Amino acid sequence: MNSMLHSASNERRALRLGTRGSALAMVQARDIARQLEAAGHTVEIVVKQTLGDQDKTSSFATLGPPGVFVREIESALLADEIDFAVHCFKDLPSVSPAGLVIAAVPLREDPAELLLIRASAHDPQAPGLPLKSGALVGTSAARRQALIRHHRADLGCRELRGNVPTRVRKLIDGDYDAIVLAAAGLNRLAQGAERGENEALDLPGVVVQALPLDTFIPAPSQGALALQARADDAVTHAALQGLNDAASARTVSAERALLALVQAGCDAPFGAYCRALPHSGDETEAPLELLAVFEANGHVHVARATGQAPQALAQVVFQRLGLA
Repeated sequence: MNSMLHSASNERRALRLGTRGSALAMVQARDIARQLEAAGHTVEIVVKQTLGDQDKTSSFATLGPPGVFVREIESALLADEIDFAVHCFKDLPSVSPAGLVIAAVPLREDPAELLLIRASAHDPQAPGLPLKSGALVGTSAARRQALIRHHRADLGCRELRGNVPTRVRKLIDGDYDAIVLAAAGLNRLAQGAERGENEALDLPGVVVQALPLDTFIPAPSQGALALQARADDAVTHAALQGLNDAASARTVSAERALLALVQAGCDAPFGAYCRALPHSGDETEAPLELLAVFEANGHVHVARATGQAPQALAQVVFQRLGLA
């Protein structure tokens, strides 16, 4: 692989890829770099630290406006320090800063949530979630906390920050009985470990349970990556277009449109998931189903609708959530 960190140079100008420096972010960046290099491009990986990386203890609600994991990277893009950024799409606010656009959405990973449970707290017969009564669940996401309370009022929730390996270590050390993580992150880290890019996650005595998408609705665009670039950079746009997956971009656009209507940040108890329904023709023309959840004043509102146009579908679900 020809990707370089910071200082490497080439006769042909490399595409400068901006990313956070966590193990997961680097796995994602290297995968995008590999795909671009396979298409004949040279890629330089540039690591940027964000406010969310610097503050590992505060809750999302106290870190400020949405975008704590992307602001510094977006600033680097606007300053022409990098050519494009690889983001977890769910970290991005609903609207990019002026001058920046999402140039491509690669094939989406599994959008579901995983419940990682210490064996001592596992109860497969329990209703709603397979946890013993009184179990303590770690998560900092307001949406996850709201859904846990909704399905199991007898469970406790406590803030949990840090990268994926840190969160898993806190579970194994007994700080929590269970934690909720995105399946996409664990899948990508496992793929990275197979390639020798990062350490494999050790899960001794941990039960991993996938949570149904219909009842534990994920964050909007969870599992998807966003390749962000300057709006006027035609060269970078042309390079990234080959990585765009039209079907993934279409479903994610419905979720992001609803996110913009709700005006929710990472501290809001809001989730949305769109999927293509069975269709005999082109997947990009399949009917869509959009599901959403929002907690307000202790009450969980759930809505769903089907349709063809992502923007119109988002409007319908927004109305059905009762937030208009």
